[in-house]
Amino acid sequence: MVTIYDVAARAGVSATTVSRVLNGAKVSPESERLVRAAAAELAFTPNRTARRLRGQHSAVIGLIIPDIENPFFTALARGVENRARAAGYSVVLCNTDEDPEREATYIDIALAEHMAGVILAPADDASDVSRLVAQRRPVVAVDRSLAHAEVDAVTVDNRAGGHSAAESLFAAGFTRVACITGPSSVETAQLRMAGWRQAAARHTGDGHLEDLLRYADYRVDGGRQAMAELLALPEPPDAAVVANNLMAAGALDALHDAGLAPPGFGLAVFGDLPFASFGRRGIRVVDVPARELGEAAATLLLERIGGDAGPAKTVVLRTREQR
Repeated sequence: MVTIYDVAARAGVSATTVSRVLNGAKVSPESERLVRAAAAELAFTPNRTARRLRGQHSAVIGLIIPDIENPFFTALARGVENRARAAGYSVVLCNTDEDPEREATYIDIALAEHMAGVILAPADDASDVSRLVAQRRPVVAVDRSLAHAEVDAVTVDNRAGGHSAAESLFAAGFTRVACITGPSSVETAQLRMAGWRQAAARHTGDGHLEDLLRYADYRVDGGRQAMAELLALPEPPDAAVVANNLMAAGALDALHDAGLAPPGFGLAVFGDLPFASFGRRGIRVVDVPARELGEAAATLLLERIGGDAGPAKTVVLRTREQR
């Protein structure tokens, strides 16, 4: 059976370096390249049973997300899996449906199964990771941070994204730009809304912004209902910023029912539209780098598993607008 000592000899590095690479700890890019090449040549497979006995955890990472049907989280999961698998870890995917109780159950399972660590897209701002922290189980928040917990986080600049989305609609000549955002208890929803509010207040004043704001549930039906309500206003909007892709699909349905569509009605959306039947024509898309979010979250988690005991880190990725 091939051992890490065989891999070390082939790569010309120490067995400690091989171990650090396999556990996701930081080494030089050249050392990592040599170790991975040697492991591939020798068809080396990490001994997961031995790893668990030594470290009291399995070679499994828990990924807890709020909506498995959203292509954004599918892409995020792919990023996590790619990075984890390269380090010799498997990923168990758990779907909470934005339910804090279900989330808590999955956290209990992660602890009971001695998972090496957890990557969590929190169901809401009150998500409780204290049990993971108390048992020194590495945890990284992704997409949504946890301000009340000293844990690593990987997010995007949601406020800047909301601001640039709204500004692009005003720059295109629209004058009543509404906002359909997610639940008020979710950080991303509040930040994207705050960016819209900043831009809208600059162009129109603060007076009637509440009339043009709707909170929904980050689902297709929520976007459809929110847009229908906005279109029924005595002075309906002529454009809208929609804070995620599924709500945008519902908003487009409501626009179609009202005989409206982009580009005549301005629309800026966070994330790619989920269904092929929805073209991008006339729609401003704020690209949220989902796979990169997953890769960055997995990298932080693997560093913690590998022994990084430094203070909590926050990584913020940029959004970019696609027309």
